[in-house]
Amino acid sequence: MAPTLLLGCSSGDSDGNAGGAGSPGTGGTAGTAGAGGSAGSAGSAGSGGTGGMGPSASNLANIGPLGAPDANGVMLPDGFTARIVAQAGQEPVAGGGYVWHGAPDGGATYPTDSGGWIYVSNAENLPGGAGALEFDSSGMLTRAYSILDGTNINCAGGTTPWGTWLSCEEIDGGKVFECDPTGQTAAIERPALGAFKHEAVAYDTTNHHLYLTEDDGNGRFYRFVPDAMTTDGFADLSAGRLEVAQVMPDNSVVWLPVPDPSGATLTREQVPASTAFSGGEGIWFQNDTIFFSTKGDDTIWAYDVANAQISVLYDAATATNPILSGVDNVTMTCCGDVLVAEDGGDMQVVAILASGELKPLFQIVGHDASEVTGPAFDPSGSRLYFSSQRGTFPGFTLSDGITFEITGPFHV
Repeated sequence: MAPTLLLGCSSGDSDGNAGGAGSPGTGGTAGTAGAGGSAGSAGSAGSGGTGGMGPSASNLANIGPLGAPDANGVMLPDGFTARIVAQAGQEPVAGGGYVWHGAPDGGATYPTDSGGWIYVSNAENLPGGAGALEFDSSGMLTRAYSILDGTNINCAGGTTPWGTWLSCEEIDGGKVFECDPTGQTAAIERPALGAFKHEAVAYDTTNHHLYLTEDDGNGRFYRFVPDAMTTDGFADLSAGRLEVAQVMPDNSVVWLPVPDPSGATLTREQVPASTAFSGGEGIWFQNDTIFFSTKGDDTIWAYDVANAQISVLYDAATATNPILSGVDNVTMTCCGDVLVAEDGGDMQVVAILASGELKPLFQIVGHDASEVTGPAFDPSGSRLYFSSQRGTFPGFTLSDGITFEITGPFHV
């Protein structure tokens, strides 16, 4: 089971976060997810099924302005519809026995062998964990279940090319847990990825390194280099070197070893020469570039992996059209548009198009104390999942939250 990554772009973009899952699947029966050995990566849940034809190009440049709010308070362009698929404290599938978690956060989708898909969602809660929603090939929600329990403040995360979900704890000393999206096998703690205030992680499929953000006002930007590869040719997450970025005056990046990844001393304070990033948030790998956000200064960064150079893609303080604020989770279209979810702001997801134009894709009205979390496309690229983390509750709470699905011509 590979994660959903929309890579069928006709404009020539090819490299994704973890391989070409946007293309038609191979069919056949998905294998049972394996937990893997202590020295190996967690097993995937098989190769997946057809998953539908992946998109060939982004259509975001052609999307019109947002209309009036619908019955659920979602402002959408013409041709798009929204529905609620899960709500905190309720069973997404009546009689299924699983109650959807509060404070839904980071998410991703995975195609299934039946032509459907799974949407996974973290719980930024005490206790935390992660849950999943399974859809059949027609888009009907058929199953809801847990994939991770016994953890705390699971904020965002990231996918692996072998089809697992890396769920990150956003607490000092927090860990990363590798989860099976099907829920068939128990999650595995991955201490080699460090113990710090984790936000999100992205897998570099070219070099098989992992990049990680830290959600702290004095946070850091990290890289994990594995000691070995698995027999499938992927990074072995059980052991490796954790490094931290130092940005030089010419915007080149030098990677310095973290002496004690266990976090006995705060990781972000161990290497004085390292560079602080104010509130690291979402992160994504595509086209040999790591894109990530820092909410403390409303900036979207682009790290050129091959040339070890970092640049600013968007800065609200200097942008000519600074409609994007509270930058948080990120995802991307097949053709390089960067979708950024707002924590507060206007409660929008705003796309930074390949041309540089900013375009709001939707807005949630009446959720003023909330944030938009977990944006992820289904395998066809025609559905976008996300949550309003605290819903319409008039204040901060970790027990609320609504998960939505938007359907429309995001891609062609």
